[in-house]
Amino acid sequence: MRSSGLLLLNFLFFSPILTGLEAKGAFVGTYGINYGRIADNIPSPDKVVLLLKQAKIRNVRIYDADHTVLQAFSGTGLDLVVGLPNGFLKEMSSNADHALTWVKDNVQSFLPNTRIRGIAVGNEVLGGGDSELSGALLGAAKNVYNALKKMNLEETVQITTAHSQAVFADSYPPSSCVFKENVVQFMKPLLEFFDQIGSPFCLNAYPFLAYTYNPTQIDINYALFKPTEGIYDPKTNLRYDNMLDAQIDAAYMALEDAGFKEMEVMITETGWASKGDSDEPAATPENARTYNYNLRKRLAKKKGTPLRPKMVLKAYIFALFNENSKPGKSSETHFGLYKPDGTISYDIGFNSLKSDAPFSSSKLASCYVALVISISVFLVMI
Repeated sequence: MRSSGLLLLNFLFFSPILTGLEAKGAFVGTYGINYGRIADNIPSPDKVVLLLKQAKIRNVRIYDADHTVLQAFSGTGLDLVVGLPNGFLKEMSSNADHALTWVKDNVQSFLPNTRIRGIAVGNEVLGGGDSELSGALLGAAKNVYNALKKMNLEETVQITTAHSQAVFADSYPPSSCVFKENVVQFMKPLLEFFDQIGSPFCLNAYPFLAYTYNPTQIDINYALFKPTEGIYDPKTNLRYDNMLDAQIDAAYMALEDAGFKEMEVMITETGWASKGDSDEPAATPENARTYNYNLRKRLAKKKGTPLRPKMVLKAYIFALFNENSKPGKSSETHFGLYKPDGTISYDIGFNSLKSDAPFSSSKLASCYVALVISISVFLVMI
């Protein structure tokens, strides 16, 4: 009885929830979610934690380093990538001390209880037309990385930056893809740095947008992972039955052309809107359900793309919630797997947030510790 009790205690004290086990890289498994918060009606971070744990989604990206979110994730075992917004890049690039302070305040001070596994330095900077911002990206990434190194965190927290498809000159067929001439001057040194520190190439890829802009040239079944003839790339002799794989392999070809054949491509955003404006007729709940359901099945297979079959695809889905305060077209506010009240937007296998859940994550942690103490007392008595 006593030995079995000690085994139970070992399990309780050394489970991932309590120890904050270290792991190289920012992504465990293949499926993650973007937790955007440009809204005034979404659940509190504590309730979001419950929803994520209920859905068994471990990999989460946010677009800043909001302390209420970081605190809510403390002790949960969820892996978090925080964002350094574009507005900070010039300052972080020109002042290493500011980068050091930012990392101390927003990363180091929350470790190890909050499992911060990555820092996304900027978002969709290159190809956006702001040459000053593009020029600051590499310096900011280096200063943030050097700050991590001073704190001995460079093996725990990974540095990345996400790119839009605006960095590519052409992506059809995939074998033709190269980086735009005005992007190469910034992209090449950035890739050299990321290659040195072992970071992936992060891509925001949206078959929804590609189809919306070219509905007469693209088969919607090809965009939705539904049965279709697909496309054939004569240069590589490869056939693609879905657009996302083709977009990823286009990125691999651009990397190969730039001299980085071995770099991994990771999807940091992909999704499908469930509602849109009149010129976005493909933004329907049924199409959004089809894309996200089929994408979830595709990621669960843990396979690569036609060009890189052994490089298992990892993707963060966009997004957790519909965000009612996002600017732009109606589609921008309707990418969520969940509605603001925690109910599902459509069924892809997840459940709604249980409104009668009696505990916040902090209360659950307190009860967990109380359970451990009770068992300890019991074991001493027997």
